[in-house]
Amino acid sequence: MGPSEMLRKLTEVLESLEIPYLITGSTATIAYGEPRFTNDVDVVAALAEAKVDGFCAAFPAPEFYCHPDAVRRAVTDRSQFNIIHPASGLKVDVMIPAETPFNRSRLNRGVRIPAGPGFSARFASAEDVIIKKLEYYREGGSEKHLRDIAGVLKVQANRVDREYIADWVAKLGLTNEWQMVLAQEAKGAS
Repeated sequence: MGPSEMLRKLTEVLESLEIPYLITGSTATIAYGEPRFTNDVDVVAALAEAKVDGFCAAFPAPEFYCHPDAVRRAVTDRSQFNIIHPASGLKVDVMIPAETPFNRSRLNRGVRIPAGPGFSARFASAEDVIIKKLEYYREGGSEKHLRDIAGVLKVQANRVDREYIADWVAKLGLTNEWQMVLAQEAKGAS
């Protein structure tokens, strides 16, 4: 199983169970920006307790590792769990979103785009991917998040709603990080 097949299976399961979701993280920045290697898929999924058994049944052992107790704990705690395909080493990080205005906004702004041969999936908008990457950069300082943001801004150019980003950046306390990105972008343009 390759990354595209794993993504297809994941989206088919989420859609068949009518679980609201967004593909995010590196997979989304690759879709909107510049290519780079990633061996995992990040998804935000509004998985309810009532759908845990059906979700886990779609990823049966030994082909997959998807531990029902870990899934239930993540749903209860609004945290995350993993699905692993041991034969390929592929991993899906499933994040259960907290009930916040930003999470409601980004779930409503999902965009269906081609995700692989013959299928599409709901991705976080380019703007919401940038905002989350700014948060991840603030939390961990990894330069890869800044490179991902730069790639999205370069490829998407004027299609990015910078007013939307600026609004959420102010609300989420990410102004310094966003100003740093804009300064780097201006330096690269000159």
